[in-house]
Amino acid sequence: MNDLAAVPDTLSVEEDTRDYDRIARAIDFLRRHAREQPDLASVARHAHLSGPHFQRLFTRWAGISPKRFLQFLAVEHAKARLAASPSILDLAGEIGLSGPGRVHDLFVAMEAMSPGELRAGGAGLEIRYGIHPSPFGPALIAVSGRGICGLHFQVGADRPLELLRRDWPRSALQPDAAGTAGIAARIFDPLAERSGKPLALLVRGSNFQVQVWRALLDLPFGAVTSYRRLARRIGQPRAARAVGNAIGANPIGWLIPCHRVIRETGELSRYRWGATRKAAMLGWEAARSVRDE
Repeated sequence: MNDLAAVPDTLSVEEDTRDYDRIARAIDFLRRHAREQPDLASVARHAHLSGPHFQRLFTRWAGISPKRFLQFLAVEHAKARLAASPSILDLAGEIGLSGPGRVHDLFVAMEAMSPGELRAGGAGLEIRYGIHPSPFGPALIAVSGRGICGLHFQVGADRPLELLRRDWPRSALQPDAAGTAGIAARIFDPLAERSGKPLALLVRGSNFQVQVWRALLDLPFGAVTSYRRLARRIGQPRAARAVGNAIGANPIGWLIPCHRVIRETGELSRYRWGATRKAAMLGWEAARSVRDE
């Protein structure tokens, strides 16, 4: 039986979050031992679960089996996805792939702060935030009166609230999980309404950074591109390294989909919120894209 067809289409985000820590350990193990093609029992032991329990948990979270998921993360598969969409950004702009036209896409509109506001470091801006479950672990979502201004995941010693404070050093930060819960649902709940009023984003960044982040918004769900192609897209073909730096400074994970940029070799490359989380996002999107098709 096709392992995509037998999986329920949705799952509570809270349950996804509880699963994610074990899933992340398994994905990290799979990535490090991909050449050895570890069997299900080996991966399950690494996740501290029985084989059948791990198979059910992983398939419920990813929508596909661990073996199929590993295929989506293979360098050969990533290179094939790049080769199949040499001008994915141009195509997205021409036919409107981004936004409410696709099942999983979020309709997003981005506003950049003015140079004066940028120098002020967010002074006078009140930002409410809450930590909410997501398929990729707890996510801090920060919202101002002008839109979502931060989405961070826990990684290493960098705690989400500290990352938010670095991005908005002179703003007034107020905890308000109840107030941000509805936005979290719109972002991560697959049953949430995708059409209608777009999700507004507010960012602080240089003109170049904002240009890169706007280009990322054109990448449809399940697509990938490379740093060099993104540089060409913004009219800076020699600026692939600078594009990488701008991607690394992205303040709004998932919604500004910097996880969809990989190396032309097919390797995933680094990610602000951890390489394992990037692999989880790409595999999770790939599984749902295949199911849509």
